[in-house]
Formats: sequence, structure tokens, C-alpha cells
Amino acid sequence: MKIIFLVVGKTLNSNLIELQNEYQGRLKHYVTFETITIPELKNTKNLSFTEQKEKEADLILKCLENSDEVILLDEKGKQHTSIGFSEFIEKKSLTSLKRMVFVVGGPYGFSQRIYQRANALISLSAMTFSHQMIRVIFLEQLYRAFTILKGEPYHHE
Repeated sequence: MKIIFLVVGKTLNSNLIELQNEYQGRLKHYVTFETITIPELKNTKNLSFTEQKEKEADLILKCLENSDEVILLDEKGKQHTSIGFSEFIEKKSLTSLKRMVFVVGGPYGFSQRIYQRANALISLSAMTFSHQMIRVIFLEQLYRAFTILKGEPYHHE
């Protein structure tokens, strides 16, 4: 199974980029992993939030394959403990999935088409984080999930 991390817009903060790179490097020891960054939309002043979400949806859908398991990182999603998230990853990895795609949308969230395409929604917190910060939090939790599954000492109860 391959894990794809699909994000809208670049991370601009160099400290966050460094942390993202750190966790992406660590993940490659456990799973085939790739980040795909969709460029932010240009010339959005004359577009409504809904129109922006629809244009982002077109770009997101182009990156997906029909057989992908699509998980949206969304405030309306299910919250897991770190152990619960590792069990979620393990359960998915035991199926015949080729690709599991975790998606972080743009600043206004997802269009209805993306919600309809999703197989699951996960919330990393009841709090709201910036789209750039949530990437680091997700990557750390994904890395933690794999260390839990391998019985490694990174996670402590």
C-alpha cells in the first residue's frame, strides 16, 4: 500500500517545511509515501468561496484514482487517539488497497463533490489549526502510528 498526502497550497514557513521533511523521511522506513502539492488558485478575488472550492475540487479529483481510499482531514471527521489511528491504518493496510490518500483542502474547506468522493473523514483535533500547521501534526501522527504498529518506543502510554 502507498500513502499519498495530497495538500492544497505550499507550506511557506521554513521551520514547518523542515519538520515536514523530517517526518516524511522517517515515514519512508515504514511505508511507500508521497506528498502531492496542488498549487493555490490564482486570481481568486472575483471568485466566491464556493467557486474556489469547486476549482480546487477539480484539481484534487485529477490526482485521484478510482480505487483510492480517500480520507479527508476535516473538522467534521472522526477523532482518534494515537493508538486508535494506528489501528485505523493497520486495518486499511490489511485490505487490498493500492493507495490511501489523505487530503488537506484549501482555506475554505472542501466542495460537496470531494465529500461525496471521500471514504472517511478524520479530525485531528476539536481545535482549528492553520493548513500549514496541520500538515506537520498529521505527518507526526502518521509516523507515530507506524511506530505503535511496530512496537517501537517512540509512543509512550
